[in-house]
Amino acid sequence: MQNAAHAAHATHTDKWRAVASATGPADRAAAEDGVRLAYRRAGLAEPERIVWAASPREAVLTVRSLGAEAGASVREEVRTRPWAEERRRVHDELGPGGWVELWAGTGAQLWDGTRDLAERIRTGVVDQLAPPAEDEDAQGTEKASSGVEPIRASEVRQVLLDAVLGQHDAAWLAAFDGRSPKLEGLATVASRAGWWWPYEKVAVVCERPSALHRDEAGRLDSGEGPALAYPDGFALHAWRGMPVPPDFVDSLSTLTATRIRNEENAELRRVMLEYYGYERYLSESGAEPLHKDEAGTLWRIALQGDEDVVMVEVLNSTAEPDGTFRTYWLRVPPGVRTAKEGVAWTFGLDVAEYAPLQQT
Repeated sequence: MQNAAHAAHATHTDKWRAVASATGPADRAAAEDGVRLAYRRAGLAEPERIVWAASPREAVLTVRSLGAEAGASVREEVRTRPWAEERRRVHDELGPGGWVELWAGTGAQLWDGTRDLAERIRTGVVDQLAPPAEDEDAQGTEKASSGVEPIRASEVRQVLLDAVLGQHDAAWLAAFDGRSPKLEGLATVASRAGWWWPYEKVAVVCERPSALHRDEAGRLDSGEGPALAYPDGFALHAWRGMPVPPDFVDSLSTLTATRIRNEENAELRRVMLEYYGYERYLSESGAEPLHKDEAGTLWRIALQGDEDVVMVEVLNSTAEPDGTFRTYWLRVPPGVRTAKEGVAWTFGLDVAEYAPLQQT
């Protein structure tokens, strides 16, 4: 019985993991049916209109342009209240232990990835639609003189709070899959479209991303363009999870050691170093080793405005099939003073405890 439950959990998790990562055009007809069903299950009249947007950014602008025409937000009735009621029902049905097991086998496995992605999208929308805080007054004065009302970051965030996250609500939808007919409308929209905004008279639904690229750790990552993109051009650029400017990725192919050394942004400089390669940077920057011993060679890269990068160069004692010996680079804390101390640290040992029979 327990094996069957675990198998069901895995099935639901895999299904909703795929939903959370889905790209490409929405199934608009099915998504609209889901929206109407979600309203009915919440005891509300169906929306008079359903409006489509190409991205969360465009959806925020659409909601803003609708104003009072859309009516009040009904997110509480459509999404928050049904979820809370179903969670309470399932918790009572399974008991505390059963609920923990259900969540651990389903939603918990998707929670971090979907939550982080949703937060990145929110941040991207705010950054692209609203001026930085220190420039808001100046930009507001300039735009007011032209008769165009500026968008404040607080206003954008308020509209984003009205959103139902659709496919990025996959974590909790996985936990309730097959258990909660009350959530069927929400699940249908999530599996067929992106984020959506439920209001009394109008629902605004946006497309799914047109592209999504992640690294093996699940972080947004692309060296060949946007890591996340929507059909209207709204996009997020990232390298191994770190946000980068849109033109940054294109500049990586022309990196030089001098360009890296002169980069003032410490976070971007770290990305450049990873892309360029520590060995290549050390060679081309004329660095000299700090220390050598039987464990390897210790190198230090001094970076202005950031902590030093300290690496241990280790030669594998086991030959490759072609007879060569592979070199490994191990990053260690800045306070390391010898190569052996650095290698010991990678094993969680004090240098006095580290005495390998054979270096590998």
